[in-house]
Amino acid sequence: MTQAQEALAGRITPAMEQVARDEGVPAEAVRAAVARGHAVIPLNPNHRGVRPVGVGRLFRTKVNANLGRSPTQSQRGEELRKLRVALDAGADFVMDLSVGPELAAIRQGMLDASPVPLGTVPVYEALARAGGHDADVPVLDADLLMQVIEEQAAQGVDFMTLHAGLLRAHVDVAMRRVMGIVSRGGAIMAEWMKVNGRENPLYERWDRVLDILATHDVTVSLGDGLRPGCLADASDAAQFGELDVLGELVRRTRARGVQVMVEGPG
Repeated sequence: MTQAQEALAGRITPAMEQVARDEGVPAEAVRAAVARGHAVIPLNPNHRGVRPVGVGRLFRTKVNANLGRSPTQSQRGEELRKLRVALDAGADFVMDLSVGPELAAIRQGMLDASPVPLGTVPVYEALARAGGHDADVPVLDADLLMQVIEEQAAQGVDFMTLHAGLLRAHVDVAMRRVMGIVSRGGAIMAEWMKVNGRENPLYERWDRVLDILATHDVTVSLGDGLRPGCLADASDAAQFGELDVLGELVRRTRARGVQVMVEGPG
């Protein structure tokens, strides 16, 4: 069972107890917050040696460190050195945003060495494996994307950023902005939908995504792919259109017993 399912069943897990001790709050308060969706504890059982960390208004503010290799720079050893620097600086979470070759090996090394929860953006690996990461038009295979999500979950990734709320109907609206789409994941999904004339595959296959996440208790961070890049673009129809869809996805995700947070808004 996921932490959310345990909380909804009225049970306080060892992870909730650990978070309660670290945060100086009652364990029942932690359980109640997770049950209501006001807090998450990203904790994939396949990530050995990870310490539970709580995220939510009940807890201290957490710091996430983004790491990762480029197609031409760095390798596993360098990423592990970055990880140690981030941990020494007090990072509460790390994200492996690597692109290029040997992604699974790099990620496994980071999982083995990281006592804090580790996150990813699966579409980066899906693009790299499809051979279209640097193409003008993203080469995105929906089946491969589902496969990558499943493989990363089985490997031990604790949380994933998935840009599932940006739909085809939002793209033309966003393109009228001063700065367009500034989210990398959002831009990838938007360009693919615009060129191929198809809907966001993450949205279309969200039930399948939830099956995978529930099996491995992976927390989903719903990416705000249409966050504004400047004040002139703030609070426009594109941003609020995506937020409406994100609200729908939050409800569906909680109903499935999967922990969820929204990147940006919270």
